[in-house]
Amino acid sequence: MSRTELLKKLLPGFIPLFVFIIADEIWGTKIGLFVAVAVGVAEMGWVGIKEKRFDKFILFDTILLVVLGAVSIILDNDIFFKLKPGLIELILVAVLAVSAFSKINIIGIMGKRYLKDTDLNETQLSQMRKSLKVLFYIFSGHTLLVFYATFFMSKEAWAFISGGLFYILFGVYFIFELFKQKRNNKKLHDEEWVPLVDENGKLTGQAPRSQVHNGSKLLHPVVHLHVLNRNKAVLLQKRPESKLIQPGKWDTSVGGHISAGETLEQALKKEAYEEIGLKDFSAKLHKSYKWESEIEAEMVYMFTTYDFKNFGIQSDEVDELRFWTKNQIEKNLGKGVFTPNFEYEFDVLKQLKII
Repeated sequence: MSRTELLKKLLPGFIPLFVFIIADEIWGTKIGLFVAVAVGVAEMGWVGIKEKRFDKFILFDTILLVVLGAVSIILDNDIFFKLKPGLIELILVAVLAVSAFSKINIIGIMGKRYLKDTDLNETQLSQMRKSLKVLFYIFSGHTLLVFYATFFMSKEAWAFISGGLFYILFGVYFIFELFKQKRNNKKLHDEEWVPLVDENGKLTGQAPRSQVHNGSKLLHPVVHLHVLNRNKAVLLQKRPESKLIQPGKWDTSVGGHISAGETLEQALKKEAYEEIGLKDFSAKLHKSYKWESEIEAEMVYMFTTYDFKNFGIQSDEVDELRFWTKNQIEKNLGKGVFTPNFEYEFDVLKQLKII
Protein backbone atom coordinates (compact mmCIF):
# COMPACT_ATOMS: atom_id res chain seq x y z
CA MET A 1 0.00 0.00 0.00
CA SER A 2 1.49 3.35 -1.02
CA ARG A 3 1.57 6.44 1.18
CA THR A 4 -1.13 8.13 -0.88
CA GLU A 5 -3.40 5.07 -0.74
CA LEU A 6 -2.94 4.84 3.04
CA LEU A 7 -3.89 8.47 3.56
CA LYS A 8 -6.94 8.12 1.35
CA LYS A 9 -8.15 5.39 3.71
CA LEU A 10 -7.58 7.40 6.88
CA LEU A 11 -8.74 10.89 5.89
CA PRO A 12 -12.51 10.13 5.63
CA GLY A 13 -12.54 9.33 9.36
CA PHE A 14 -11.71 12.95 10.16
CA ILE A 15 -14.61 14.44 8.18
CA PRO A 16 -17.04 14.65 11.18
CA LEU A 17 -14.40 16.63 13.11
CA PHE A 18 -13.84 19.13 10.29
CA VAL A 19 -17.61 19.51 9.81
CA PHE A 20 -17.95 20.33 13.51
CA ILE A 21 -15.21 22.97 13.36
CA ILE A 22 -17.04 24.75 10.53
CA ALA A 23 -20.56 24.27 11.98
CA ASP A 24 -19.42 25.41 15.43
CA GLU A 25 -18.26 28.71 14.02
CA ILE A 26 -21.60 29.23 12.24
CA TRP A 27 -24.24 27.89 14.66
CA GLY A 28 -22.44 27.23 17.95
CA THR A 29 -21.29 24.10 19.78
CA LYS A 30 -24.63 22.33 20.33
CA ILE A 31 -25.93 22.64 16.77
CA GLY A 32 -22.43 22.02 15.40
CA LEU A 33 -22.27 18.80 17.38
CA PHE A 34 -25.60 17.54 15.98
CA VAL A 35 -24.58 18.43 12.42
CA ALA A 36 -21.22 16.66 12.78
CA VAL A 37 -22.82 13.51 14.22
CA ALA A 38 -25.38 13.47 11.40
CA VAL A 39 -22.55 13.72 8.86
CA GLY A 40 -20.69 10.87 10.61
CA VAL A 41 -23.76 8.62 10.51
CA ALA A 42 -24.42 9.50 6.87
CA GLU A 43 -20.79 8.80 5.98
CA MET A 44 -20.92 5.36 7.63
CA GLY A 45 -24.10 4.59 5.70
CA TRP A 46 -22.52 5.71 2.41
CA VAL A 47 -19.42 3.55 2.98
CA GLY A 48 -21.63 0.62 3.96
CA ILE A 49 -23.73 0.85 0.79
CA LYS A 50 -20.97 1.74 -1.68
CA GLU A 51 -18.11 -0.43 -0.37
CA LYS A 52 -20.17 -2.99 1.57
CA ARG A 53 -18.10 -2.66 4.71
CA PHE A 54 -18.37 -1.11 8.17
CA ASP A 55 -15.82 1.67 8.78
CA LYS A 56 -14.83 1.44 12.45
CA PHE A 57 -12.58 4.50 12.24
CA ILE A 58 -15.47 6.81 11.25
CA LEU A 59 -17.59 5.28 14.05
CA PHE A 60 -14.80 5.85 16.57
CA ASP A 61 -14.35 9.45 15.46
CA THR A 62 -18.08 10.13 15.71
CA ILE A 63 -18.45 8.52 19.16
CA LEU A 64 -15.44 10.41 20.53
CA LEU A 65 -16.92 13.59 19.07
CA VAL A 66 -20.19 12.95 20.96
CA VAL A 67 -18.50 12.07 24.28
CA LEU A 68 -16.09 14.99 24.38
CA GLY A 69 -18.72 17.36 23.00
CA ALA A 70 -21.18 16.31 25.71
CA VAL A 71 -18.56 16.73 28.45
CA SER A 72 -17.67 20.15 27.07
CA ILE A 73 -21.32 21.27 27.04
CA ILE A 74 -22.11 19.87 30.52
CA LEU A 75 -19.04 21.40 32.13
CA ASP A 76 -19.31 24.53 30.00
CA ASN A 77 -15.60 24.24 29.19
CA ASP A 78 -14.54 23.68 25.59
CA ILE A 79 -11.04 22.54 26.62
CA PHE A 80 -12.28 18.96 26.70
CA PHE A 81 -13.71 19.21 23.24
CA LYS A 82 -10.62 20.90 21.83
CA LEU A 83 -8.53 17.97 23.04
CA LYS A 84 -10.52 15.58 20.87
CA PRO A 85 -8.58 15.84 17.55
CA GLY A 86 -5.31 15.53 19.42
CA LEU A 87 -6.52 12.39 21.22
CA ILE A 88 -7.60 10.80 17.94
CA GLU A 89 -4.27 11.57 16.32
CA LEU A 90 -2.44 10.28 19.39
CA ILE A 91 -4.09 6.91 18.83
CA LEU A 92 -3.14 7.02 15.15
CA VAL A 93 0.44 7.91 16.08
CA ALA A 94 0.58 4.88 18.37
CA VAL A 95 -0.75 2.59 15.60
CA LEU A 96 1.73 4.02 13.10
CA ALA A 97 4.60 3.66 15.58
CA VAL A 98 3.84 -0.02 16.16
CA SER A 99 3.40 -0.65 12.40
CA ALA A 100 6.55 1.22 11.36
CA PHE A 101 9.01 0.32 14.12
CA SER A 102 7.99 -3.17 15.23
CA LYS A 103 7.35 -6.56 13.63
CA ILE A 104 3.58 -6.11 14.04
CA ASN A 105 2.34 -4.19 11.01
CA ILE A 106 -1.15 -3.17 12.14
CA ILE A 107 -1.70 -0.94 9.09
CA GLY A 108 -0.64 -3.80 6.82
CA ILE A 109 -3.16 -6.12 8.49
CA MET A 110 -5.89 -3.48 8.15
CA GLY A 111 -4.90 -2.91 4.53
CA LYS A 112 -5.61 -6.50 3.54
CA ARG A 113 -9.31 -5.73 3.29
CA TYR A 114 -8.48 -3.10 0.67
CA LEU A 115 -5.89 -5.27 -1.12
CA LYS A 116 -7.73 -8.56 -1.41
CA ASP A 117 -5.87 -11.45 -3.05
CA THR A 118 -2.62 -9.44 -2.97
CA ASP A 119 0.46 -10.67 -1.14
CA LEU A 120 3.17 -8.10 -0.42
CA ASN A 121 6.74 -9.33 -0.82
CA GLU A 122 9.62 -8.34 1.47
CA THR A 123 10.68 -5.37 -0.62
CA GLN A 124 7.13 -4.00 -0.79
CA LEU A 125 6.70 -4.46 2.97
CA SER A 126 9.98 -2.61 3.53
CA GLN A 127 8.82 0.26 1.32
CA MET A 128 5.54 0.33 3.18
CA ARG A 129 7.34 0.63 6.53
CA LYS A 130 9.35 3.57 5.20
CA SER A 131 6.09 5.25 4.22
CA LEU A 132 4.61 4.58 7.65
CA LYS A 133 7.65 6.15 9.32
CA VAL A 134 7.15 9.34 7.32
CA LEU A 135 3.46 9.36 8.25
CA PHE A 136 4.39 8.77 11.91
CA TYR A 137 6.59 11.87 12.00
CA ILE A 138 3.97 14.01 10.22
CA PHE A 139 1.14 12.86 12.50
CA SER A 140 3.34 13.30 15.59
CA GLY A 141 4.25 16.87 14.67
CA HIS A 142 0.67 17.81 13.92
CA THR A 143 -0.57 16.19 17.16
CA LEU A 144 1.86 18.26 19.23
CA LEU A 145 0.64 21.40 17.47
CA VAL A 146 -2.99 20.52 18.24
CA PHE A 147 -2.24 20.03 21.95
CA TYR A 148 -0.23 23.26 22.07
CA ALA A 149 -3.04 25.18 20.35
CA THR A 150 -5.59 23.70 22.77
CA PHE A 151 -3.95 25.23 25.84
CA PHE A 152 -2.00 28.23 24.61
CA MET A 153 -3.63 29.60 21.45
CA SER A 154 -6.94 31.19 20.46
CA LYS A 155 -9.96 29.20 19.35
CA GLU A 156 -9.47 30.43 15.80
CA ALA A 157 -5.84 29.29 15.76
CA TRP A 158 -6.88 25.91 17.21
CA ALA A 159 -9.56 25.53 14.53
CA PHE A 160 -7.05 26.24 11.76
CA ILE A 161 -4.41 23.86 13.15
CA SER A 162 -6.92 21.07 13.79
CA GLY A 163 -8.60 21.42 10.42
CA GLY A 164 -7.10 23.57 7.68
CA LEU A 165 -3.45 22.95 8.55
CA PHE A 166 -4.14 19.21 8.53
CA TYR A 167 -5.19 19.37 4.88
CA ILE A 168 -2.42 21.78 3.94
CA LEU A 169 0.25 19.45 5.36
CA PHE A 170 -1.10 16.44 3.56
CA GLY A 171 -1.78 18.41 0.40
CA VAL A 172 1.91 19.31 0.27
CA TYR A 173 2.80 15.71 1.07
CA PHE A 174 0.52 14.35 -1.69
CA ILE A 175 1.98 16.76 -4.23
CA PHE A 176 5.51 15.71 -3.24
CA GLU A 177 4.62 12.02 -3.58
CA LEU A 178 2.93 12.55 -6.94
CA PHE A 179 5.92 14.53 -8.21
CA LYS A 180 8.32 11.83 -7.06
CA GLN A 181 6.19 9.11 -8.62
CA LYS A 182 6.02 11.02 -11.91
CA ARG A 183 9.81 11.45 -11.89
CA ASN A 184 10.33 7.74 -11.23
CA ASN A 185 7.88 6.80 -13.99
CA LYS A 186 9.82 8.99 -16.40
CA LYS A 187 13.04 7.15 -15.53
CA LEU A 188 11.35 3.80 -16.10
CA HIS A 189 9.75 4.84 -19.41
CA ASP A 190 12.73 3.84 -21.57
CA GLU A 191 13.62 0.76 -19.54
CA GLU A 192 12.93 -2.79 -20.71
CA TRP A 193 9.79 -4.24 -19.14
CA VAL A 194 9.35 -7.92 -18.36
CA PRO A 195 6.19 -9.94 -17.68
CA LEU A 196 5.37 -11.19 -14.19
CA VAL A 197 3.94 -14.67 -13.67
CA ASP A 198 2.70 -16.92 -10.88
CA GLU A 199 4.21 -20.32 -10.11
CA ASN A 200 1.99 -21.90 -12.74
CA GLY A 201 3.39 -19.58 -15.41
CA LYS A 202 0.18 -17.55 -15.64
CA LEU A 203 0.70 -13.89 -16.54
CA THR A 204 -0.03 -11.57 -13.58
CA GLY A 205 1.38 -8.24 -14.77
CA GLN A 206 4.64 -6.63 -15.80
CA ALA A 207 7.48 -4.61 -14.24
CA PRO A 208 10.65 -2.75 -15.25
CA ARG A 209 13.69 -5.00 -15.46
CA SER A 210 15.46 -3.10 -12.67
CA GLN A 211 12.60 -3.83 -10.26
CA VAL A 212 12.83 -7.60 -10.69
CA HIS A 213 16.58 -7.46 -9.93
CA ASN A 214 16.42 -5.39 -6.74
CA GLY A 215 15.62 -8.16 -4.27
CA SER A 216 11.85 -7.84 -4.72
CA LYS A 217 11.68 -11.50 -5.82
CA LEU A 218 8.99 -10.64 -8.37
CA LEU A 219 8.62 -13.86 -10.35
CA HIS A 220 9.41 -13.35 -14.04
CA PRO A 221 10.04 -15.80 -16.93
CA VAL A 222 13.43 -16.52 -18.54
CA VAL A 223 14.61 -18.93 -21.23
CA HIS A 224 17.63 -21.26 -21.00
CA LEU A 225 18.99 -23.10 -24.02
CA HIS A 226 21.46 -26.01 -23.85
CA VAL A 227 23.35 -26.51 -27.10
CA LEU A 228 24.66 -30.09 -27.52
CA ASN A 229 26.80 -31.77 -30.18
CA ARG A 230 26.55 -35.33 -31.50
CA ASN A 231 28.80 -36.58 -28.68
CA LYS A 232 26.39 -35.02 -26.15
CA ALA A 233 28.96 -32.46 -25.03
CA VAL A 234 27.34 -29.26 -23.76
CA LEU A 235 28.25 -25.78 -24.99
CA LEU A 236 28.82 -23.44 -22.03
CA GLN A 237 29.45 -19.71 -21.85
CA LYS A 238 31.73 -18.06 -19.32
CA ARG A 239 30.26 -15.08 -17.49
CA PRO A 240 32.36 -11.89 -17.31
CA GLU A 241 34.00 -10.94 -14.02
CA SER A 242 31.97 -7.72 -14.13
CA LYS A 243 28.67 -9.60 -13.73
CA LEU A 244 26.73 -8.88 -10.53
CA ILE A 245 25.54 -12.48 -10.20
CA GLN A 246 27.98 -15.43 -10.39
CA PRO A 247 30.87 -13.53 -12.04
CA GLY A 248 33.51 -15.56 -13.88
CA LYS A 249 31.58 -18.85 -13.77
CA TRP A 250 30.53 -21.16 -16.59
CA ASP A 251 26.84 -21.15 -17.33
CA THR A 252 24.10 -22.38 -19.67
CA SER A 253 24.73 -21.96 -23.43
CA VAL A 254 22.09 -19.23 -23.66
CA GLY A 255 20.03 -17.53 -20.99
CA GLY A 256 17.91 -14.41 -21.01
CA HIS A 257 14.74 -12.64 -20.00
CA ILE A 258 11.49 -12.65 -21.87
CA SER A 259 10.42 -9.10 -22.67
CA ALA A 260 6.83 -7.95 -22.21
CA GLY A 261 4.75 -9.06 -25.18
CA GLU A 262 7.21 -11.74 -26.34
CA THR A 263 6.48 -15.45 -26.66
CA LEU A 264 8.87 -18.13 -25.39
CA GLU A 265 9.98 -18.91 -28.93
CA GLN A 266 10.59 -15.25 -29.80
CA ALA A 267 12.62 -14.69 -26.66
CA LEU A 268 14.64 -17.87 -27.22
CA LYS A 269 15.58 -16.91 -30.78
CA LYS A 270 16.42 -13.35 -29.76
CA GLU A 271 18.67 -14.36 -26.85
CA ALA A 272 20.39 -17.13 -28.84
CA TYR A 273 21.31 -14.72 -31.60
CA GLU A 274 22.32 -11.85 -29.32
CA GLU A 275 24.56 -14.01 -27.11
CA ILE A 276 26.12 -16.62 -29.39
CA GLY A 277 24.97 -15.69 -32.91
CA LEU A 278 22.78 -18.79 -33.25
CA LYS A 279 19.88 -18.65 -35.70
CA ASP A 280 17.72 -20.96 -37.81
CA PHE A 281 17.68 -23.65 -35.11
CA SER A 282 15.01 -25.92 -33.67
CA ALA A 283 14.69 -26.41 -29.93
CA LYS A 284 12.71 -28.60 -27.55
CA LEU A 285 11.22 -27.49 -24.22
CA HIS A 286 11.94 -30.03 -21.48
CA LYS A 287 11.09 -28.40 -18.16
CA SER A 288 9.92 -25.25 -16.40
CA TYR A 289 10.79 -24.54 -12.78
CA LYS A 290 11.17 -21.72 -10.25
CA TRP A 291 14.70 -20.60 -9.38
CA GLU A 292 15.67 -18.04 -6.72
CA SER A 293 18.97 -16.22 -6.27
CA GLU A 294 19.95 -13.52 -3.79
CA ILE A 295 18.27 -10.76 -5.79
CA GLU A 296 15.61 -12.31 -8.00
CA ALA A 297 13.08 -15.10 -8.61
CA GLU A 298 12.76 -16.61 -12.07
CA MET A 299 10.41 -19.01 -13.84
CA VAL A 300 12.92 -20.84 -16.03
CA TYR A 301 11.94 -22.52 -19.31
CA MET A 302 14.65 -25.03 -20.22
CA PHE A 303 15.28 -25.93 -23.87
CA THR A 304 17.82 -28.07 -25.76
CA THR A 305 19.03 -28.00 -29.36
CA TYR A 306 21.51 -29.89 -31.52
CA ASP A 307 21.76 -27.09 -34.08
CA PHE A 308 24.86 -24.98 -33.63
CA LYS A 309 26.07 -23.83 -37.04
CA ASN A 310 28.06 -20.60 -37.18
CA PHE A 311 27.86 -19.88 -33.46
CA GLY A 312 30.24 -17.42 -31.82
CA ILE A 313 30.45 -14.74 -29.15
CA GLN A 314 28.15 -11.85 -30.04
CA SER A 315 27.85 -10.05 -26.70
CA ASP A 316 30.18 -8.49 -24.13
CA GLU A 317 28.20 -10.45 -21.57
CA VAL A 318 29.96 -13.63 -22.76
CA ASP A 319 33.71 -14.03 -22.14
CA GLU A 320 34.27 -17.47 -23.65
CA LEU A 321 32.45 -20.35 -25.36
CA ARG A 322 33.43 -24.02 -25.46
CA PHE A 323 31.98 -27.53 -25.34
CA TRP A 324 32.30 -29.51 -22.12
CA THR A 325 31.95 -33.31 -21.96
CA LYS A 326 29.91 -35.00 -19.28
CA ASN A 327 33.07 -36.24 -17.53
CA GLN A 328 34.69 -32.79 -17.58
CA ILE A 329 31.62 -31.27 -16.01
CA GLU A 330 31.28 -33.95 -13.33
CA LYS A 331 34.92 -33.50 -12.27
CA ASN A 332 34.29 -29.83 -11.55
CA LEU A 333 30.88 -29.95 -9.90
CA GLY A 334 30.67 -28.24 -6.52
CA LYS A 335 34.02 -26.46 -6.97
CA GLY A 336 32.69 -23.03 -7.90
CA VAL A 337 33.45 -23.52 -11.59
CA PHE A 338 29.79 -23.51 -12.70
CA THR A 339 26.80 -21.47 -11.65
CA PRO A 340 24.47 -23.25 -9.18
CA ASN A 341 21.69 -22.88 -11.74
CA PHE A 342 23.66 -24.76 -14.39
CA GLU A 343 24.59 -27.53 -11.94
CA TYR A 344 20.89 -27.97 -11.20
CA GLU A 345 20.06 -28.16 -14.92
CA PHE A 346 22.96 -30.55 -15.53
CA ASP A 347 21.25 -32.99 -13.14
CA VAL A 348 18.01 -32.50 -15.06
CA LEU A 349 19.78 -33.29 -18.34
CA LYS A 350 21.13 -36.52 -16.82
CA GLN A 351 17.75 -37.50 -15.37
CA LEU A 352 16.14 -36.99 -18.78
CA LYS A 353 18.99 -39.07 -20.30
CA ILE A 354 19.83 -36.24 -22.68
CA ILE A 355 23.51 -36.58 -21.75
